[in-house]
Amino acid sequence: MPTAAEITEPLVREYITRAVRDVFKTMLGRDSAFVGAVVQPEDDGMSPPHPGPATGMIPFVVGTVGFLGDVNGLIYLYLDEPFARLCTCHLLGMTETELEEAGDEVINDAIGELTNMTVGGFKNGLCDAGFPCKLTIPSILRGSNFSIEPVSSATRHTYNYESAGHKIVADILLKIGD
Repeated sequence: MPTAAEITEPLVREYITRAVRDVFKTMLGRDSAFVGAVVQPEDDGMSPPHPGPATGMIPFVVGTVGFLGDVNGLIYLYLDEPFARLCTCHLLGMTETELEEAGDEVINDAIGELTNMTVGGFKNGLCDAGFPCKLTIPSILRGSNFSIEPVSSATRHTYNYESAGHKIVADILLKIGD
């Protein structure tokens, strides 16, 4: 049985960075660059929960996909709404007018699929490293002022990327075993 020590922060960062880069380049023709990680404080039982990406009043579309197996977890992929709209138009070959007519459900589907592909790339890295797991169905969150609070037994990794002048945040929650 794998241990948490075997899934190091550099390994997590490598797999998610590769997945974000590959999906955004292949599916959207856009480069993405790693711009930093949010350092997680040690859980001493006294620290407030990690606030996640600062959302303030900017509306976000957040895709989430889980994975289950030797390692369990969730990845939340945060895109600001204007970037989610831009990605959807490019992915589906739609104009902004066509997207407006189609509605938010099309954006949800597109961001769900981009998240699914990104988490799939991350999961493949884990599987290649000896941590087999399977994906769950994508879900979408929308809002402008929320945070994700993990269970205490999960390890959290948050990475920031930039693409086309927009911020992408990958928020990863990992738990070894059941």
